[in-house]
Amino acid sequence: MHMNSERVGIIDIGSNSVRLVVYERMGAKAYRVIDESKESARLSARIAPDGSITQEDVGRLARILNDFLMLCRVHGADTVRAVATAAIRNASNGREVAQRLRQLTGVPIEILSGDEEARLGFLGMINTLDIADGFLIDIGGGSTEVSLFRNRVLLHSVSFPFGAVNTTKQYSDGGNVSKEDARRIRDMIAAAAKSEPWLTLYPDLPLVGLGGTIRSLCKIDQKLNKYVLPQTHQYEIAKPALDNLAEWLPALTAKERSKVDGLSDDRADIIVPGLLILHSFFGHIGASRCIVSGAGLRDGVFYETAFPDDSARGDVLADSAQNLLALHPAVSRAHVEQVSRIASRLFDDLALTPVFGDRTRKLLQTAALLYRIGVSVHYYNYYKHTFYLMLHSRIDGLTHRESVLCALIASYKTKSRSRSMMAPYRELLKESDLDLVYRLGALLQLAVALDRSETQPMDVIQAGIDKQSLTIGWTSKHDPAIELREVERISGEFKKCWGLRVKMSPATFSK
Repeated sequence: MHMNSERVGIIDIGSNSVRLVVYERMGAKAYRVIDESKESARLSARIAPDGSITQEDVGRLARILNDFLMLCRVHGADTVRAVATAAIRNASNGREVAQRLRQLTGVPIEILSGDEEARLGFLGMINTLDIADGFLIDIGGGSTEVSLFRNRVLLHSVSFPFGAVNTTKQYSDGGNVSKEDARRIRDMIAAAAKSEPWLTLYPDLPLVGLGGTIRSLCKIDQKLNKYVLPQTHQYEIAKPALDNLAEWLPALTAKERSKVDGLSDDRADIIVPGLLILHSFFGHIGASRCIVSGAGLRDGVFYETAFPDDSARGDVLADSAQNLLALHPAVSRAHVEQVSRIASRLFDDLALTPVFGDRTRKLLQTAALLYRIGVSVHYYNYYKHTFYLMLHSRIDGLTHRESVLCALIASYKTKSRSRSMMAPYRELLKESDLDLVYRLGALLQLAVALDRSETQPMDVIQAGIDKQSLTIGWTSKHDPAIELREVERISGEFKKCWGLRVKMSPATFSK
């Protein structure tokens, strides 16, 4: 285990499943997930007629928890937090169940209120999505939380006592949902939504979705569209696609649904009520689109546990890039921060913001920080490892298109290599993205060359275009001979992308 690291186990006793995530926190800010486990519990479906959780289910839960605790011990996670949501919160004997579980496992069980559940889900989402305003919906097994946030601050939240599992139990027959069942579910949701007038005050905001139902719908939509990135976080389900799912899935029998590509067997029977909850709120709010968040309650509980003073992150993209960099300690931070500064300076001196936009400047800075992480796999061909790591490490705050662009810029070698690396992802990109990758890739190469020795000799750099050349004026702290040779070496590739020769012109050479 990393020096200066600690591991934390978060257990989420949900109404549909019980999940464990083991996180490793490294240094002051960085973290990663190192293990995850899930057991189906279906508590909301097994509540006794008097509203209680049966002794048999308590025993089953205790066995699952003890298995999870063993996994925590194996991973050296000394801190374990177990939280329980709607099934135990709403059970008539919820408190006794929590006490009994503590006796059987030794772990205190925190029963979250609907408000706390909404707040922690919001915290997990807002730390991993670069979004200012919207509604958040967390469809669980036994409850649904809907929240409104403006300017990245939670304003309102409500917890409704229906989720995918208990709605299935109440309104459907073994997973088959008739037209009449669907109408009754929609009526029940509409009545509940009317009691919260703020839900209709902000139409056209995006609706961000959390929880297993949304992730399943996302996977189905991705299979239907033969989507090229196997990532749910930040995926967007457009309104027509959501309408299409809401028409198609309920019309299938439970047996037909079990064959739907992307839908796991343990969700086939509860997906339709979950989808109807999502689609009804989507319509009621008048939302513009649906964004999937892969992070939610468990992540929120982790941030609060591991970073109690600083659980809300300021700049999602910058924090996420710094996090990924910290997980690859083979890379010199002083070097990549210098490269990022030089790349930004070149971007500004060439006045590229009006051409490519300010967002692209951020992509360039991110690519600069991460361009060398592939070295931790292997030095030779490290740009290929960098590309793979960046694309599959979920850099938060980037759309899927931006993730591909960022990885292509960071791993840029030559036009032809770039073109073949881009090929599988073409449908995510725009026509103009090809040129953008070449130009910014070459610009990043130039910034890297200007700190080839990794000793940060360059002090001040000023670039300007003069006829057919890019002239770079510079002063340095010590002799940048290695840098100047490296610039010479890559100037051919730069000329191919920019049509400019690179001219290094020393300003006064400061000792």
